[in-house]
Amino acid sequence: QVQLVESGGGLVQAGGSLRLSCAASGRPFSTYGMGWFRQAPGKERDFVAAINWTGSRSSYADSVKGRFTISRDNAKSTVYLQMNSLKPEETAVYYCAAARDGGIWSNPGPYEYWGQGTQVTVSS
Repeated sequence: QVQLVESGGGLVQAGGSLRLSCAASGRPFSTYGMGWFRQAPGKERDFVAAINWTGSRSSYADSVKGRFTISRDNAKSTVYLQMNSLKPEETAVYYCAAARDGGIWSNPGPYEYWGQGTQVTVSS
């Protein structure tokens, strides 16, 4: 069992930056593939970014490439999402997820564990 707790969300103006953190506890974090997803009101949960268990590979949604960076610190059992040049349409609840398969997954299916989410609001 893995427990995930996100933090770092908040209110930011368009063009601003936020850094989300996801702290994991439970089974060895270092073997899990990790991902970030987001869900706006009335919309489906969308893939944002993913990173493999070593941190050597990552993947991003086209809409965030060049602006968002996913990283992990296995010693701290934490995964991060640095978000720059934020846009109002990126207002959503951001979720952290963990997959026992330590690869990269852009769809929700392989992720067995999810955090409670953190609200990100980007004002125009």
